[in-house]
Amino acid sequence: MKLKQLESLLGDLQQFSDPKVELEQYPTGPHIASRLLYTAENTFDDISGKVVADFGCGCGTLGIASALLGAEHVLGIDIDPESLEIASQNAADLEVDIDFIWSDIKSLKLRGPLVDTIVMNPPFGTRKKGSDMEFVFMALKVASRAVYSLHKSTTRDYIRRTALRDCNAKSADILCELRFDVLQLYKFHKKKEVDIAVDLWRFVPRLI
Repeated sequence: MKLKQLESLLGDLQQFSDPKVELEQYPTGPHIASRLLYTAENTFDDISGKVVADFGCGCGTLGIASALLGAEHVLGIDIDPESLEIASQNAADLEVDIDFIWSDIKSLKLRGPLVDTIVMNPPFGTRKKGSDMEFVFMALKVASRAVYSLHKSTTRDYIRRTALRDCNAKSADILCELRFDVLQLYKFHKKKEVDIAVDLWRFVPRLI
């Protein structure tokens, strides 16, 4: 599947009808999502034929993109049941098979090398400090190949230092810088749209 075709399909997905600020719910736009998955597949061969998990899947964009690119099996995990309902409908609309799990990331009981690759757009950690790295920490405990994750570019040094020191990452590399379109979703947003610079990271777990 070509990049533009993937982006077009993701652009038709339903997004949050009532986003929850405490969960920092922001839709992962089709431009960013398609490039994250296209890079993971075409540069590193981390999607096709692999077991992929979308941590904090929200409306399912990254997991659905993984399925469209030929993942063997996809898990979508989120704490918000309303988001999972939307994600399930999105998957059905595009006729892709995804197992959705209602769970807090910290409560996951996945054991052993069950998941090859994790893709995620975690909270930026602005509402709950450290929530971004909680996702990275758990992802690196579960993934056997790689973790792809989006984080604010302003936190670059902190992300690398913490991943390598505290999250059992063997390597932490920025693949590219992207522009994340944050729409006016919450009352405290003063502008209709804000562009935020984000880094696309690839973390490799240190397997023990």
